[in-house]
Amino acid sequence: MKRVFSHPLTALVTGFLLRFFFLWRLPSSAGDTALYETLSLNWVKHSIYGMPVDGVLTPVDIRMPGYPVYLAVVYAFTNLSGEAARFWVMLGQIVVDLACCIFIAELAVRCSGRIADTKKIYLVALWLAALCPFTANYTAVPLTETFAIFWTTLALATVIPTVNPEQATGGLLKWGRFPRRSEFLKNAFLAGLCVGFATLFRPESPLLLVACLPVILWVTLFRGEFGRGLRAAVLGCLACFLVLLPWTIRNAVTLHEFQPLTPRYTTLPGERAAVGFMAWESTWLYRFREVFLVSWKLNGEPIELGDIPARAFDSPEEKQHVAAILEQYNQDSNLTPEQDAQFAFIARARTDRDPLRTYLWVPLQRIVTLWFTPRIEQLPISGSIFPLAHTWRTDRLDMSVTLSLFFINLFYVAFGLWGALRLWRSAPEARAAVALLALFVLVRAAFLTTVETPEPRYVLVCFPAVIALAAHGLVRRKSVDSFSLS
Repeated sequence: MKRVFSHPLTALVTGFLLRFFFLWRLPSSAGDTALYETLSLNWVKHSIYGMPVDGVLTPVDIRMPGYPVYLAVVYAFTNLSGEAARFWVMLGQIVVDLACCIFIAELAVRCSGRIADTKKIYLVALWLAALCPFTANYTAVPLTETFAIFWTTLALATVIPTVNPEQATGGLLKWGRFPRRSEFLKNAFLAGLCVGFATLFRPESPLLLVACLPVILWVTLFRGEFGRGLRAAVLGCLACFLVLLPWTIRNAVTLHEFQPLTPRYTTLPGERAAVGFMAWESTWLYRFREVFLVSWKLNGEPIELGDIPARAFDSPEEKQHVAAILEQYNQDSNLTPEQDAQFAFIARARTDRDPLRTYLWVPLQRIVTLWFTPRIEQLPISGSIFPLAHTWRTDRLDMSVTLSLFFINLFYVAFGLWGALRLWRSAPEARAAVALLALFVLVRAAFLTTVETPEPRYVLVCFPAVIALAAHGLVRRKSVDSFSLS
């Protein structure tokens, strides 16, 4: 049995069974699913990347084209479309995610340092990736997460060079030995291409470059190879832009705009963003439940005052002001510019009274909520556990699954932090790799505090880094030459 479970194929088969279970028993969809399918179908049938606006098929740029392209490929191979093709769409995502598990294991090995049991680290990382229920769950959801995670993992595994045991002698800024100049530049170019492909699925993916480039430049500066690092940085950015160039040209020609990504508020032509309303939300919203009850109802459904938490109001007068605005809004569920301006006024007043709340405490609460959530948003689970006694009596299965997923998430995050600390202390030559992964997680977390509707799924792109580091948290160095599972 030990030989069976120590074989990588066993981990991959187990990972496939877990993902197929989600596909077979718990397939799901989201609001963006229908949008991606509409964009893909209109592209295939009418050669227009767009959707109906006021009854007219109109070119749009509200979503990156990567996922619609994937859907179009599946439609072409299966001769199916829409809901009929979703099984094959999700089956393809399972294959992609299993390949991603292999690259996560490779990423963990590349961070190992000069003296490590790389086979054990590879195997532990592979099992952690294969059994991760959160990434597995999203293979059964027609959304961009699986592909964004895959290309991000590939970019990280490409940009971090393997430490050369013969050349790594320790020290804060040792990062093994860089490969030959041509190979180093090639790796930078390939990493940039991977970031570009990730951007075709998620527009914030260039944040990976924001995290990678400072570390590379810092390391090369102290190694006396800053010119080399600068050329690699420029080449990586250029490669990313080359991937985005067709999309940029399309937007320039069709929409007469320079837009290599998507608009800030992803609005349709002629649509006005509710900037004031979103500014007001930024002073109190941090829970995903409130996104469902408030944010996603805007300009479509009535918003009930009772669904807004008490922390959204600083005084009874402010609550009455919001109630009066919502009373007008609920008459036709359409926010007018005047109503939006009133929300902007309330937002400014709240920020003036407590700027730390808007710019520090609410963003920190968003980070904690995004990272330490049971991630049940795509499962038929309520996620409610309080009051504990009542929930246990009325729905033990719901409560058990919610708590189990919470502790599994806590396990991955805790061992990721512990692995980063252990690797930093025990393998100085791998510190630059740890810094790169940590900076990537921090940069993305900081960005997510600015997103109007923070969704837990946006954090999943960081899980390759978390899992790679967690493998080092589970493998303990006993001596200079031996490792064992802790």
